[in-house]
Amino acid sequence: MSPALLAVLVFLVMEPITTLIHRAVMHGGGWGWHRSHHQPATGRFEANDLYPVVFAGLTIAVLCVGVFGGVSVLVPVGIGVTAYGAAYTLLHDVAIHRRLPIPMPRRLLEPWRRAHAVHHRFNDAPYGFLAPVVPRRLRDRDARRPVVVDPVARPMGQARDR
Repeated sequence: MSPALLAVLVFLVMEPITTLIHRAVMHGGGWGWHRSHHQPATGRFEANDLYPVVFAGLTIAVLCVGVFGGVSVLVPVGIGVTAYGAAYTLLHDVAIHRRLPIPMPRRLLEPWRRAHAVHHRFNDAPYGFLAPVVPRRLRDRDARRPVVVDPVARPMGQARDR
């Protein structure tokens, strides 16, 4: 398999892996950090921000082993994970939660915004992010709730309000 194809495959496989990590770790034993993401923000940073720092550190370690340790197959793996992390950050932190003042096409991002709003509203699925699939039981439950304008957005560059 070519390195480019492996990087793309790893990027795609990261969505189910991230879904499992989000459900089992962040909404499980790692809730102590992740809870901050489901509560009103008190500042620019939250304990949940430690997760991407840890994941980036692990990915850098994988890349280092690939580059300096002679396990070259790990380089495209690290590239795929890094690309997924960048896409996740762009969608989640920039487009959905508006943590950076970068304008994003709101209409185009509406499926992700709605799916993430359901996740925050019910502290339940969807746990993945790049594939915004909301289970029918939550879509039906959400449809019975009053419409909330931009339930997860905030003024650009400001602390979140949830």
